Amino acid sequence: MDEVLLRGAGADICLTFDAPVSRAGLRRQVAERQAALAAAGLRRGGSAALCLAPSLALVANLLAGWRIGAQVALLDHRLTAFETEQALNRLETQVVVSAEPVGSGPARGFYEQNDVARGRPGGGPARTPHALIQLSSGSTGPSKIIGRTAAGLIAEIDRYARIDGVPGAGERIVSMASMVHVLGLVGGLLHSLHAGVLLAFPRRTTGEGILSTVAAGPEPTTLLGVPFHLELLSWVAQPPPLPQLIGMTTGGELVRPQVHDAFTDRYGIRLGSMYGMTEVGVIATDLFGENRPALAPAPGMTVRESGGELLLAAEQSPYVGLDDPSRWSGGWLHTRDGGTVDPDTGLVRVLGRLDSQVSVGGLKVDLTEVEHTLAALPEVAAAVVVFGTSIEAYAVLRESGTAAQVEAGLAERLAAYKRPRLLHVVDRLPRTATGKLVRDPAVLRDAGRAAHRPSAQEQADRKENTPDVH
Repeated sequence: MDEVLLRGAGADICLTFDAPVSRAGLRRQVAERQAALAAAGLRRGGSAALCLAPSLALVANLLAGWRIGAQVALLDHRLTAFETEQALNRLETQVVVSAEPVGSGPARGFYEQNDVARGRPGGGPARTPHALIQLSSGSTGPSKIIGRTAAGLIAEIDRYARIDGVPGAGERIVSMASMVHVLGLVGGLLHSLHAGVLLAFPRRTTGEGILSTVAAGPEPTTLLGVPFHLELLSWVAQPPPLPQLIGMTTGGELVRPQVHDAFTDRYGIRLGSMYGMTEVGVIATDLFGENRPALAPAPGMTVRESGGELLLAAEQSPYVGLDDPSRWSGGWLHTRDGGTVDPDTGLVRVLGRLDSQVSVGGLKVDLTEVEHTLAALPEVAAAVVVFGTSIEAYAVLRESGTAAQVEAGLAERLAAYKRPRLLHVVDRLPRTATGKLVRDPAVLRDAGRAAHRPSAQEQADRKENTPDVH
C-alpha cells in the first residue's frame, strides 16, 4: 500500500470530487478509516465488505482495509437490502462498512457518504488469500464471486504502466466507470494513484456534467467509461471548446460503428478500446484506434483461440467456491467470448459472447449482429436482443419512432430467420452498475411485461399456424 499506491509528495493533488484531495489528505483519510475498521474488529487476515456509493469514503475504506492486511469485498450501492444481505451471507464477511442509501435521482458520479463500520455476527476471517473480492457484473445471469490476489493486482497496475496511450504523470483521467468494477477500480483508481495521474469524478454523469468536469482543469485529459457514456456525450448538441480533452477509452462492451462515428465526428479526439474481464483485468487494448476492431494483447497477457473461443493463460482459477472446468482448466481461463487471434500479428478480435450465437431452424444467428442492426435504426434509442424459445428484442424508441417502422427497417436489413419474433417496446432498459445493458432474460421480461407487443413476424407466424422456432 505505502509503496505502490499511497507514496508521493504530500502536496500533490491525486483525486478530485467536489474538492481536490492531496496525497497527504488521502493518507489522513486512510489512517482514520483504518482505526475505525480496527475498532470494528478487522485484523490482518480478516474480511470486510464495502457497501458504499462512489465517494472518497469508498476509496479511503478500500485502501485502509488493504493497509490492515484484510480481504476487501466491493458491493454495488445500488443493490437492494435483500440483495446485499444475500451477498454478505455468501461472503461470510466479518466487518461491513455502509452508509445511508443515496436514493434515486439524477445520475451522479460521486456522493458524500457518512460511513459506519460495524462487526457482522456470524462473519469470519477471509477463507482465501485474495486481497479483493468482486461480484461479476450480472449482465447475463447470476453473479459469480471473483478473487484477485495482491500480486495479481500489482501485475495489472504494471500492465497499465506499460501500455502506450494510458495517461501518465501530470495528466488527468475523468472517470465515469464504477469503482466497484475492474475498469474503474484498476484502470481508474489504482493506476492513477500509482502513476501520479489526477483522477477526477463528475458530479453529474450527464454529457454536460462530464464536459464541465473536463473544463475544470488544464491537464491533458482522457475520459474513461463505457459505450453508454459515448452516447451521452454524442447527444450534447454543441460541446464547448476543450483543448485539454485528448481522448477517451471505453471498455465493457463492443462499440457499435454508428456510436463510434458519432462520437469521433463530434469531438475529433482519439477513441480507444479496452477488452478485459473482472477475473483478470485488462487483456487487450487499441487506445489509438489503429487496429479497430482488433486489439493488441496487453503486456504479459497470452491469448489464444480454441474452437472459436478466446482463452487466456491463467495460473489459477479466479472463481471463489466454484470448481468448473468449463471456466478454467489446465492453466487456461475460458472467456466465453467468441473471437480470433491473428497468427502473424497476434492481434485479437472480439466477436461477442459465445452465448449470443444461436441456431434457428438449423441456421446460425449471431444475436450481436441482430442487436447492432436494431440499435442502428433511426427510430431506436437503445436495444437488447436475447434468445428464449425464439429471438426476442427489447427496444426503447425515439419520440417519433413506431414499432411498424422498426419492423420495416429490420425487414430491409436482416433475413427473415434472423429477425425477432417478439418485439417488446419499453420505456427503459435495465443496466448493470458499469452501464452494460442487462441481457438476463428474466430481468428483461420484467421490464417488458407491461409493454409487450407482437412483431409483424410473430403475427405472420401465428396466421400461418407455425410453431415457435427453437
